[in-house]
Amino acid sequence: MRRSTITVLPLLLAVATGCGAVGAAQEAVSPTTVRVLVRDINIRAAGVDCAGTGPYQHFHNRAPFRVLDPDGAALASGQLPAGTAVAAFAEDLGVERLPTYCEFAVGVRVPQRASYRLEVDGRQALDLTPDSSEGRALAAVVPS
Repeated sequence: MRRSTITVLPLLLAVATGCGAVGAAQEAVSPTTVRVLVRDINIRAAGVDCAGTGPYQHFHNRAPFRVLDPDGAALASGQLPAGTAVAAFAEDLGVERLPTYCEFAVGVRVPQRASYRLEVDGRQALDLTPDSSEGRALAAVVPS
């Protein structure tokens, strides 16, 4: 009996304290996708993994990012996944490699705010715009 009490006691303490700040109200968060379109116009095959080029090299797989509220407080953070090359033009150019943009999409959970900003690799934060064309999302285009 004593062994089970020792095993259960830490679990009960964790539940009692809420595994966080005691008495702090939990703010509701919603799943959201952050989408960034890096308009670097690089020649690639559409659909392949990509990273930003030229002045946008800080957009890459594993680049650290933070979603910020209007006051600069971090609401979510993580690392970018690999980007995906998307055609820069709607016309069929009849070639395998074509001018593309590099698009990044990452899922986050954020509370409701009046606005959001995205900081990538410690660079100047970008404004994020609500976009519901493909579900709940926040979007940015670089350069804007």
